Amino acid sequence: MRLTRQTNYAVRMLMYCAANDGQLSRIGDIAKAYSVSELFLFKILQPLTKSGLIESVRGRNGGIRLGRSADKITLLDVVTVTEDSFAMAECFENDATECPLVDSCSLNTALRKALGAFFEVLETYSIDDLVKSRPSINFLLGLEDQPAVPAA
Repeated sequence: MRLTRQTNYAVRMLMYCAANDGQLSRIGDIAKAYSVSELFLFKILQPLTKSGLIESVRGRNGGIRLGRSADKITLLDVVTVTEDSFAMAECFENDATECPLVDSCSLNTALRKALGAFFEVLETYSIDDLVKSRPSINFLLGLEDQPAVPAA
C-alpha cells in the first residue's frame, strides 16, 4: 500500500498548522517550509476544508488553521479524505468479475484483514502525536529562530 503525495502533504499541512499553535498559517509559508508549490497545496486544501479538518479564514489577514484540535484529528481522518481508493488488488474493485474465485478467495480475505489493521494503526495516531514527537518542529518549519531545548 502506498499513500499518494497529496496525503503526504495533507498531513504535513496539518502538522504545520498544529505547530503554529492556533495562529493563522499562510499557504505561501507552508509551501516554503516544505519546498512545494502553493498551487499544489491549494489543491489539497479543498478536501481538507470541505471535511472540516482545516478552516479557512479569508481576507487580507486570512489564512488557515485546524478545524478541530490536533489531538482530535487522526491519520485515518486525513487518509480517508485524501485517498481515492483503498483497493489493494484488482479483486477489491467493484467490476472485478474476471476471477472465478472473487467471492471465495483467501487472498481477498487476507488483504481486507491487512487493510483493516492498517486503518486501526492510523486511527491511533493524531496530528498532535506527530507534532509533539518532534520538539524542534517549529524551528525545522521556520516558525522559530532557534531549536527548542528538550526538557531535562
